[in-house]
Amino acid sequence: MPAHRFTVGLSVRLRDRSHIPPNAAETYRITAIMPVRDSQPHYRIRNDELGQDRVSKEENLEPIEWGMPRH
Repeated sequence: MPAHRFTVGLSVRLRDRSHIPPNAAETYRITAIMPVRDSQPHYRIRNDELGQDRVSKEENLEPIEWGMPRH
């Protein structure tokens, strides 16, 4: 079973935004580690500013390194 690489409290952004509305939040905070589904670690994420909650696969999340240029 794959291990979760990210921890609760980490700031992340979604790699693939093609299936979400354009007004969805840009950044999220991991609020919970969810069970592995379909051999993929999952996380509950939240943007407090817009009050948006989502569940995402680990492969669709990238950690935000504040102060570093975005690639």
